[in-house]
Amino acid sequence: MHKILVVLTGPTGIGKTTVGIKIAQYFNTEIVSSDSRQIFKELRIGTAVPTKNELATVKHHFIHSHSISENYNASRYETEAIQLLETLFEQKNIIVLVGGSMLYIDAICKGIDIMPDVDKEIRNSLKKQFEKEGLESLRLQLKKQDPDYYKTVDLKNPVRIIHALEICLMTGKPYSSFRSGPNKKRSFTIVKIGLNCDREILHNRINKRVDLMIGEGLELEAKKVYPQKYLNSLNTVGYRELFSCFDGEISREKAIELIKRNSRRYARKQLTWFRKDKNMRWFEPDQTEEIIEYIESEIN
Repeated sequence: MHKILVVLTGPTGIGKTTVGIKIAQYFNTEIVSSDSRQIFKELRIGTAVPTKNELATVKHHFIHSHSISENYNASRYETEAIQLLETLFEQKNIIVLVGGSMLYIDAICKGIDIMPDVDKEIRNSLKKQFEKEGLESLRLQLKKQDPDYYKTVDLKNPVRIIHALEICLMTGKPYSSFRSGPNKKRSFTIVKIGLNCDREILHNRINKRVDLMIGEGLELEAKKVYPQKYLNSLNTVGYRELFSCFDGEISREKAIELIKRNSRRYARKQLTWFRKDKNMRWFEPDQTEEIIEYIESEIN
Protein backbone atom coordinates (compact mmCIF):
# COMPACT_ATOMS: atom_id res chain seq x y z
CA MET A 1 0.00 0.00 0.00
CA HIS A 2 1.28 3.49 -0.74
CA LYS A 3 2.06 5.82 2.14
CA ILE A 4 -0.36 8.58 3.17
CA LEU A 5 0.34 11.70 5.23
CA VAL A 6 -2.89 13.18 6.58
CA VAL A 7 -2.30 16.89 7.21
CA LEU A 8 -4.79 18.24 9.75
CA THR A 9 -4.70 22.00 10.18
CA GLY A 10 -6.78 25.09 10.88
CA PRO A 11 -6.73 28.23 13.02
CA THR A 12 -5.56 28.41 16.61
CA GLY A 13 -8.16 27.24 19.16
CA ILE A 14 -10.23 25.24 16.65
CA GLY A 15 -9.63 21.86 18.33
CA LYS A 16 -7.00 20.20 16.11
CA THR A 17 -5.50 18.16 18.98
CA THR A 18 -8.77 16.34 19.80
CA VAL A 19 -9.65 15.59 16.16
CA GLY A 20 -6.06 14.55 15.38
CA ILE A 21 -6.06 12.02 18.22
CA LYS A 22 -9.38 10.52 17.06
CA ILE A 23 -8.04 10.13 13.50
CA ALA A 24 -4.76 8.61 14.73
CA GLN A 25 -6.63 6.17 17.00
CA TYR A 26 -8.92 5.08 14.17
CA PHE A 27 -6.00 4.37 11.84
CA ASN A 28 -3.86 2.97 14.69
CA THR A 29 -1.01 5.37 13.96
CA GLU A 30 1.13 8.21 15.36
CA ILE A 31 1.02 12.01 15.28
CA VAL A 32 3.76 14.35 14.12
CA SER A 33 3.24 17.91 15.36
CA SER A 34 3.61 20.83 12.97
CA ASP A 35 3.35 23.48 15.67
CA SER A 36 6.43 25.69 15.76
CA ARG A 37 6.04 26.52 19.49
CA GLN A 38 4.91 23.21 21.00
CA ILE A 39 8.37 21.81 20.23
CA PHE A 40 9.86 23.96 23.02
CA LYS A 41 9.99 22.11 26.33
CA GLU A 42 9.92 25.30 28.42
CA LEU A 43 6.54 26.32 26.95
CA ARG A 44 3.54 24.25 27.98
CA ILE A 45 0.55 26.38 28.95
CA GLY A 46 0.86 29.19 26.41
CA THR A 47 1.33 26.80 23.49
CA ALA A 48 -1.66 24.57 24.42
CA VAL A 49 0.45 21.42 24.35
CA PRO A 50 -1.64 18.20 24.44
CA THR A 51 -2.30 17.03 28.03
CA LYS A 52 -0.42 14.09 29.60
CA ASN A 53 -3.55 12.04 29.07
CA GLU A 54 -3.73 12.96 25.37
CA LEU A 55 -0.02 12.27 24.87
CA ALA A 56 -0.49 8.85 26.50
CA THR A 57 -3.40 8.00 24.16
CA VAL A 58 -1.44 8.39 20.92
CA LYS A 59 2.30 8.65 20.39
CA HIS A 60 3.24 12.24 19.47
CA HIS A 61 6.49 13.53 17.94
CA PHE A 62 7.96 17.07 18.05
CA ILE A 63 6.25 17.92 21.33
CA HIS A 64 8.72 19.33 23.89
CA SER A 65 11.59 17.97 21.82
CA HIS A 66 13.79 21.09 21.75
CA SER A 67 14.80 24.04 23.92
CA ILE A 68 13.91 27.72 23.41
CA SER A 69 17.64 28.50 23.36
CA GLU A 70 18.14 26.48 20.15
CA ASN A 71 18.15 28.35 16.87
CA TYR A 72 15.25 26.38 15.41
CA ASN A 73 13.52 27.17 12.12
CA ALA A 74 11.32 25.71 9.37
CA SER A 75 14.32 24.55 7.36
CA ARG A 76 15.69 22.49 10.25
CA TYR A 77 12.20 21.18 10.97
CA GLU A 78 11.87 20.00 7.36
CA THR A 79 15.10 17.99 7.60
CA GLU A 80 14.25 16.41 10.96
CA ALA A 81 10.56 15.77 10.27
CA ILE A 82 11.10 14.20 6.82
CA GLN A 83 13.72 11.87 8.34
CA LEU A 84 11.27 10.92 11.08
CA LEU A 85 8.43 10.34 8.59
CA GLU A 86 10.61 7.99 6.55
CA THR A 87 11.27 5.93 9.68
CA LEU A 88 7.60 5.94 10.76
CA PHE A 89 6.42 4.94 7.29
CA GLU A 90 8.48 1.74 7.58
CA GLN A 91 5.95 0.55 10.19
CA LYS A 92 2.81 2.54 9.30
CA ASN A 93 0.98 3.27 6.07
CA ILE A 94 -0.72 6.40 7.45
CA ILE A 95 0.75 9.15 9.62
CA VAL A 96 -1.14 12.23 10.88
CA LEU A 97 0.53 15.66 10.82
CA VAL A 98 -1.28 18.01 13.24
CA GLY A 99 -0.67 21.73 13.74
CA GLY A 100 -1.26 25.23 12.47
CA SER A 101 2.21 26.63 11.77
CA MET A 102 1.99 27.67 8.14
CA LEU A 103 5.70 27.52 7.27
CA TYR A 104 6.16 24.17 9.01
CA ILE A 105 3.30 22.63 7.03
CA ASP A 106 4.71 24.07 3.81
CA ALA A 107 8.15 22.71 4.73
CA ILE A 108 6.71 19.17 4.80
CA CYS A 109 4.32 19.46 1.85
CA LYS A 110 6.41 21.53 -0.56
CA GLY A 111 9.87 21.75 0.96
CA ILE A 112 11.58 25.04 1.60
CA ASP A 113 14.80 26.32 0.20
CA ILE A 114 17.73 25.80 2.51
CA MET A 115 18.42 29.12 4.18
CA PRO A 116 21.91 29.45 5.59
CA ASP A 117 22.19 30.07 9.34
CA VAL A 118 22.60 33.76 10.01
CA ASP A 119 25.76 35.32 11.41
CA LYS A 120 24.91 37.01 14.75
CA GLU A 121 27.29 39.90 14.12
CA ILE A 122 25.59 40.77 10.82
CA ARG A 123 22.18 40.58 12.53
CA ASN A 124 23.30 42.86 15.38
CA SER A 125 24.85 45.43 13.07
CA LEU A 126 21.65 45.59 10.98
CA LYS A 127 19.56 46.00 14.15
CA LYS A 128 21.80 48.87 15.25
CA GLN A 129 21.48 50.44 11.81
CA PHE A 130 17.70 50.16 12.11
CA GLU A 131 17.72 51.83 15.55
CA LYS A 132 19.99 54.66 14.40
CA GLU A 133 18.90 55.34 10.83
CA GLY A 134 15.41 53.86 10.67
CA LEU A 135 13.74 51.55 8.18
CA GLU A 136 14.32 53.69 5.08
CA SER A 137 18.08 53.09 5.06
CA LEU A 138 17.51 49.31 5.23
CA ARG A 139 14.97 49.51 2.42
CA LEU A 140 17.43 51.30 0.15
CA GLN A 141 20.11 48.74 0.95
CA LEU A 142 17.72 45.88 0.13
CA LYS A 143 16.69 47.57 -3.13
CA LYS A 144 20.37 47.52 -4.16
CA GLN A 145 21.14 44.00 -2.93
CA ASP A 146 17.95 42.25 -4.12
CA PRO A 147 15.64 44.32 -6.36
CA ASP A 148 13.39 41.28 -7.02
CA TYR A 149 12.59 40.65 -3.36
CA TYR A 150 12.28 44.40 -2.76
CA LYS A 151 9.28 44.41 -5.15
CA THR A 152 7.37 41.74 -3.20
CA VAL A 153 8.35 42.26 0.46
CA ASP A 154 6.13 44.14 2.92
CA LEU A 155 8.20 47.36 3.07
CA LYS A 156 6.73 48.21 6.49
CA ASN A 157 8.03 44.99 8.05
CA PRO A 158 11.54 45.49 9.53
CA VAL A 159 11.86 41.81 10.54
CA ARG A 160 11.46 40.61 6.93
CA ILE A 161 13.74 43.31 5.53
CA ILE A 162 16.47 42.66 8.09
CA HIS A 163 16.25 38.89 7.50
CA ALA A 164 16.59 39.30 3.72
CA LEU A 165 19.56 41.63 4.16
CA GLU A 166 21.25 39.20 6.56
CA ILE A 167 21.17 36.49 3.88
CA CYS A 168 22.33 38.89 1.12
CA LEU A 169 25.26 40.19 3.17
CA MET A 170 26.28 36.78 4.44
CA THR A 171 26.17 34.85 1.16
CA GLY A 172 26.78 37.59 -1.39
CA LYS A 173 23.69 36.27 -3.22
CA PRO A 174 20.23 37.83 -3.43
CA TYR A 175 17.81 36.52 -0.80
CA SER A 176 15.28 35.78 -3.58
CA SER A 177 17.68 33.23 -5.10
CA PHE A 178 17.09 30.98 -2.07
CA ARG A 179 13.31 31.17 -2.42
CA SER A 180 12.77 30.16 -6.00
CA GLY A 181 12.97 26.38 -5.99
CA PRO A 182 10.13 24.19 -7.28
CA ASN A 183 8.17 21.99 -4.85
CA LYS A 184 10.13 18.97 -3.72
CA LYS A 185 8.85 15.51 -4.61
CA ARG A 186 7.78 13.49 -1.58
CA SER A 187 7.69 9.71 -1.28
CA PHE A 188 4.18 9.82 0.24
CA THR A 189 0.72 11.04 -0.81
CA ILE A 190 -0.65 14.05 1.09
CA VAL A 191 -4.31 14.39 2.11
CA LYS A 192 -5.09 17.86 3.51
CA ILE A 193 -7.90 18.55 5.97
CA GLY A 194 -8.75 22.01 7.31
CA LEU A 195 -10.91 22.63 10.39
CA ASN A 196 -13.02 25.76 10.66
CA CYS A 197 -16.28 26.95 12.21
CA ASP A 198 -18.42 30.06 12.47
CA ARG A 199 -16.24 33.09 13.21
CA GLU A 200 -18.08 34.11 16.36
CA ILE A 201 -17.82 30.58 17.79
CA LEU A 202 -14.09 30.50 16.99
CA HIS A 203 -13.53 33.89 18.67
CA ASN A 204 -15.37 32.67 21.77
CA ARG A 205 -13.27 29.51 21.84
CA ILE A 206 -10.07 31.57 21.59
CA ASN A 207 -11.13 33.97 24.38
CA LYS A 208 -12.13 31.07 26.66
CA ARG A 209 -8.88 29.28 25.96
CA VAL A 210 -6.85 32.36 26.95
CA ASP A 211 -8.79 32.62 30.23
CA LEU A 212 -8.08 28.95 30.83
CA MET A 213 -4.35 29.46 30.19
CA ILE A 214 -4.24 32.35 32.66
CA GLY A 215 -6.05 30.13 35.19
CA GLU A 216 -3.53 27.33 34.63
CA GLY A 217 -0.59 29.62 35.40
CA LEU A 218 0.54 31.17 32.11
CA GLU A 219 1.94 34.20 33.97
CA LEU A 220 4.21 32.01 36.08
CA GLU A 221 5.38 30.15 32.97
CA ALA A 222 6.14 33.47 31.23
CA LYS A 223 8.01 34.72 34.34
CA LYS A 224 10.33 31.70 34.20
CA VAL A 225 11.41 32.45 30.62
CA TYR A 226 11.27 36.26 31.00
CA PRO A 227 15.09 36.57 31.40
CA GLN A 228 15.40 35.15 27.84
CA LYS A 229 12.63 37.31 26.36
CA TYR A 230 14.92 38.43 23.49
CA LEU A 231 14.96 34.90 21.99
CA ASN A 232 13.11 34.46 18.70
CA SER A 233 11.32 31.40 20.14
CA LEU A 234 9.61 33.68 22.68
CA ASN A 235 8.52 36.30 20.15
CA THR A 236 5.06 34.79 20.18
CA VAL A 237 1.48 35.52 21.25
CA GLY A 238 0.85 34.90 24.93
CA TYR A 239 4.41 35.54 26.05
CA ARG A 240 5.16 38.79 24.25
CA GLU A 241 2.18 40.57 25.83
CA LEU A 242 3.02 39.35 29.35
CA PHE A 243 6.64 40.49 28.92
CA SER A 244 5.31 44.01 28.21
CA CYS A 245 3.27 43.72 31.41
CA PHE A 246 6.34 42.64 33.41
CA ASP A 247 8.24 45.59 31.89
CA GLY A 248 5.56 47.90 33.31
CA GLU A 249 4.45 49.05 29.85
CA ILE A 250 0.87 47.74 30.14
CA SER A 251 -1.44 46.45 32.90
CA ARG A 252 -2.21 42.78 33.51
CA GLU A 253 -5.78 43.30 32.24
CA LYS A 254 -4.48 44.93 29.07
CA ALA A 255 -1.99 42.08 28.52
CA ILE A 256 -4.78 39.48 28.73
CA GLU A 257 -6.99 41.53 26.41
CA LEU A 258 -4.11 41.78 23.89
CA ILE A 259 -3.40 38.04 24.05
CA LYS A 260 -7.03 37.43 23.07
CA ARG A 261 -6.97 40.04 20.31
CA ASN A 262 -3.63 38.89 18.88
CA SER A 263 -4.73 35.23 18.98
CA ARG A 264 -7.87 36.14 17.00
CA ARG A 265 -5.72 38.06 14.51
CA TYR A 266 -3.35 35.11 14.16
CA ALA A 267 -6.34 32.82 13.49
CA ARG A 268 -7.44 35.17 10.69
CA LYS A 269 -3.95 35.12 9.19
CA GLN A 270 -3.87 31.31 9.32
CA LEU A 271 -7.25 31.00 7.59
CA THR A 272 -6.21 33.42 4.82
CA TRP A 273 -3.08 31.32 4.23
CA PHE A 274 -4.80 27.90 4.31
CA ARG A 275 -7.74 28.99 2.13
CA LYS A 276 -5.34 29.64 -0.75
CA ASP A 277 -4.64 25.90 -0.86
CA LYS A 278 -6.96 24.34 -3.41
CA ASN A 279 -6.17 20.82 -2.11
CA MET A 280 -7.52 21.59 1.37
CA ARG A 281 -10.85 19.91 2.22
CA TRP A 282 -12.76 21.79 4.94
CA PHE A 283 -14.73 20.34 7.86
CA GLU A 284 -16.18 21.48 11.19
CA PRO A 285 -14.36 20.24 14.33
CA ASP A 286 -17.29 17.97 15.30
CA GLN A 287 -17.28 16.13 11.95
CA THR A 288 -14.70 13.47 12.85
CA GLU A 289 -16.73 10.65 11.28
CA GLU A 290 -17.04 12.55 7.98
CA ILE A 291 -13.30 13.35 8.08
CA ILE A 292 -12.43 9.66 8.53
CA GLU A 293 -14.81 8.70 5.68
CA TYR A 294 -13.12 11.29 3.47
CA ILE A 295 -9.62 9.96 4.32
CA GLU A 296 -10.79 6.38 3.56
CA SER A 297 -12.18 7.48 0.19
CA GLU A 298 -8.87 9.21 -0.64
CA ILE A 299 -6.89 6.09 0.30
CA ASN A 300 -9.09 3.87 -1.86
